[in-house]
Amino acid sequence: MKRRPPAPITDADSQLFREAIGEVRVLDPVAAPPAAARPAPHPHMLEADEAAVPGELLDMAFDPAVLEVGEELGYLRDGYPPKLLRQLKRGQFSVQDDLDLHQMNAAAAQASIVAFLAEAKQHGLRCVRIVHGKGLRSKSAGPVLKGLTDRMLRRRDDVIAFASARPALGGTGAVVVLLKG
Repeated sequence: MKRRPPAPITDADSQLFREAIGEVRVLDPVAAPPAAARPAPHPHMLEADEAAVPGELLDMAFDPAVLEVGEELGYLRDGYPPKLLRQLKRGQFSVQDDLDLHQMNAAAAQASIVAFLAEAKQHGLRCVRIVHGKGLRSKSAGPVLKGLTDRMLRRRDDVIAFASARPALGGTGAVVVLLKG
């Protein structure tokens, strides 16, 4: 069904419209009301997650960390208490951001890690996760990205500690990193 274009407006139509509406009065412009200030963001989920950790640790009938034993990564910079690394391994820090290195070659992964940690520092993040994979398709040299991640993190001054993630967060295929504030 084709639509017909509207009929053109004639002078008689315009005159009839003006007579119908009468005299027009111009209104003074009114300033828009000021926008209400937005409340500052509040990390409700972070607080809920942190508050739930002690209860979850008490309810757990087994330690999932013992299910995946073997190629765990772990590092604690000199001068920090060993308790910090234990807490990191137990998952007592909330991961604030993560980076996935899957499908990257070593050069791309290295550049991505450097950029990711710089961005985390810029945003004031303290705990991040890097997913490097388990290297199941690596040749006889072993997991390339896992070794690269381990070497890079040990050399960085802004890294306090890191450890293989809990099984729910990637296990030995990911590392949780604690950064200086």
